[in-house]
Amino acid sequence: MKAAVIVFPGSNCDRDMAVAFERAGADVTMVWHKDTALPEGLDIVGVPGGFSFGDYLRCGAIAAKSPISASLVRHAERGGYVLGVCNGFQVLTETGLLPGALMRNANLKFICRPVDLKVETSASDFTSGYNAGDVISVPVAHHDGNYTIDEDGLAKLRGEDRVAFTYAANPNGSVGDIAGVLSENRRVLGMMPHPERAVDAMHGGTDGVAMFRSLAQGLVTA
Repeated sequence: MKAAVIVFPGSNCDRDMAVAFERAGADVTMVWHKDTALPEGLDIVGVPGGFSFGDYLRCGAIAAKSPISASLVRHAERGGYVLGVCNGFQVLTETGLLPGALMRNANLKFICRPVDLKVETSASDFTSGYNAGDVISVPVAHHDGNYTIDEDGLAKLRGEDRVAFTYAANPNGSVGDIAGVLSENRRVLGMMPHPERAVDAMHGGTDGVAMFRSLAQGLVTA
């Protein structure tokens, strides 16, 4: 598996994501946001958490206009895999690769703690290592994680089995308790919780390991 992790000014989870990919057997390249093209032959691109460009305008809005983001969109449009976590999820909605928007948390406070997630579908290479209905523990760390989408959009996500994860106890006000969603071709996943921070027992848990392992296995057999 060949992976790239994009680094924006203000990214702070890029190394975490790279390590998670590497532990799953990936060859990882770090890509600076001013680059105009992704490396050739990539299987997956990771868009990490953090506070790209200081979250000015809207979270992820400026990053979505960075030179590398056009290449990211082309990668996704030709069927490449993309994982966007936290700020990365925000970037993916700003580029239009995923529907909806991430708004200010309902309690207007920054939330940083482990949360329980319910796996809503195992029908993707990101989630095939789990069973639908499994509950896993994954950290969150966000101020703007309130996923928002209109009723028609929500009905479409549910009807197409594209809600990947929901919160067991909603921490931020997200519509439908949504914590992560898939693209129509199921090759782009955006989620607010940090699976890359749940791959080492010494860091508090390993419930994210199955995601990276199943993704690696799926890409090998694709």
